[in-house]
Amino acid sequence: MMHGHSHHNPKESAIHELHAHKVGDTPHSHAKEVTSQKVLSIALAITLGFALVEVFAGFYANSLALISDAGHMVTDAAGLLLAVIAQYVSKSPPSAKYSFGLGRAEALAAFVNSIAMIALIVWITVEAVSRFQDPHVVGGSTVTIVAALGLVVNLIVAWLLSRNNQSMNTRAALIHVMGDLLGSVAALIAGLVIQYTGWMQIDPILSMVVCLILIRSTIHILLESYHFLMKGVPKHIDYIKVGKDLQTIDGVLAVHDLHVWEMTPGFPALIGHIEISNLSQWPITMDLIREMLIQKHGIDHVTLQPEISTT
Repeated sequence: MMHGHSHHNPKESAIHELHAHKVGDTPHSHAKEVTSQKVLSIALAITLGFALVEVFAGFYANSLALISDAGHMVTDAAGLLLAVIAQYVSKSPPSAKYSFGLGRAEALAAFVNSIAMIALIVWITVEAVSRFQDPHVVGGSTVTIVAALGLVVNLIVAWLLSRNNQSMNTRAALIHVMGDLLGSVAALIAGLVIQYTGWMQIDPILSMVVCLILIRSTIHILLESYHFLMKGVPKHIDYIKVGKDLQTIDGVLAVHDLHVWEMTPGFPALIGHIEISNLSQWPITMDLIREMLIQKHGIDHVTLQPEISTT
């Protein structure tokens, strides 16, 4: 005779039990719901498809502005692909191996994406400098047509992503698309100038302008994702002030081994040791601490260890 519970995997139920949030625990979710994967997937398909068209046209017309725009679109597509994978992974529930879930995958994707972008910017800059000294003949009309199409494609993708820009990843992807948008505008101007004046140097000049605009936003995303990956204190939280506020709570004598970080973007957590004079008062003290941390600092995931003062 089959028993109902025989299907349960004891290891899985143990993991579930360890991650369960009981009464008194903070009602938070480790895996934050982020942008719909459908939006990112559509954006990815459009971007990658057009990037291939642009790479071909860029080499055909011998235009660095077009190739740089295509390059942006390829890293764009890579960024969107990373975003799709990261969102899929970051939604996976906590496991025995990753007890916080995989929320950091999103920041890791943004970090890798930014490094790829910087590498591309360096390549385009080097190429532009050599082309400026030795101008290449560029097919202006091809550049104009392809850049105009690219502009339309980028506007569609930017519109799709901007409706949903809560996550670090989507913001990183959106910055790529905005860079692309500028790239398409630059390539369009280059195409028109070459078509009507024959001045070839406009092509490397404008590709460098796009790189300059992109480097600032890329470095910002790089630093933001690095800070998160290194478990930095969330930007909106003052670590010193948190420590001082804890010490003003009734019954708290001292605070040490205090750590504040974000488990997944937007979910700050705090752990530490609290010295108290009377252990029987701890539940009351802990309630006061919880209330203060959520109201003053927005920290709702709190783990504190009480210790009796030895002095």
